[in-house]
Amino acid sequence: MNEILLTAAVLAIGYLLGCISTGILISKQAGVNIREEGSRNTGASNVLRVLGIRRGAVTFLGDSLKAVIACWIGSLLLPGATFGIERFGIMAGGLGAILGHNWPLFFSFKGGKGIASSTAVVLFVDPLLGGIAIALCLIVVFWKKYISLGSLTMLFCFLVLTCVFHFDQWFACVFAAALFLLGLLRHRTNIRRLRDGTENKIGRKKTAETAEDE
Repeated sequence: MNEILLTAAVLAIGYLLGCISTGILISKQAGVNIREEGSRNTGASNVLRVLGIRRGAVTFLGDSLKAVIACWIGSLLLPGATFGIERFGIMAGGLGAILGHNWPLFFSFKGGKGIASSTAVVLFVDPLLGGIAIALCLIVVFWKKYISLGSLTMLFCFLVLTCVFHFDQWFACVFAAALFLLGLLRHRTNIRRLRDGTENKIGRKKTAETAEDE
């Protein structure tokens, strides 16, 4: 019973931390409502396009930090193996933070796409495999200039690597699959534009059509 209650607490804390929108705070400081600009998304990518590299980087770091804190709290409240599952507390806290970022309670459940938070979570859960997945993401972004494609590459590679190197840890594989599915869900319009060849590249100004559709 204690483990169940602690799990619920970790998820709730992670979710509430995730609800803190760095993008909205940064854009308000700049006198802009980020939910009315660009793609109207509160994540780092939209802040980058609307307000520039510096504010986009700060947003990315802020959204990553809240996920790190959520994972850390999870590791403290649920250390070791919980329900016989290693790193369960870290994964529960990280998942809560991503859900809170994507669907924040305080902002009408309209948030970002969870990539900055997911980046921090995969690194916290498994620094080696997470680092490899992030490196592959950066290669794709610099090569193809599509942030969305790089983001999905990271989550897919983390899933594959987790299943290969931790195939005996079923929950770790399920967790990695959940992160990938959340990424697919939040990027469904980007996937359609990638398929149609209309996705915006880094350095290319958004068109009104894609901004409204994203």
